[in-house]
Amino acid sequence: MADKKYFVLQESGKDSNIVFASRQPRGAALKAASRGHTTISLRERGTNRVHNFKGWREQVAAPSNGPSWLGDKVWKSNVKKLGVDRI
Repeated sequence: MADKKYFVLQESGKDSNIVFASRQPRGAALKAASRGHTTISLRERGTNRVHNFKGWREQVAAPSNGPSWLGDKVWKSNVKKLGVDRI
């Protein structure tokens, strides 16, 4: 079983204090998109890779089998990978 990797969110080309843990870069990008980030650059710790994504979120109808406290609408995050940069 693969271990988690840590991805540091970059803002204006510099590392920020925000770190996401996930097995894949897409999982970390989805977490960033759910928090409202649209231009997502994630530096993978321990490597020379920076994963670039475009992220957005939209309100959709809640699932019919969801709990009663969930409400009628929920936010759904999406990302599109733009590429990988080497530093």
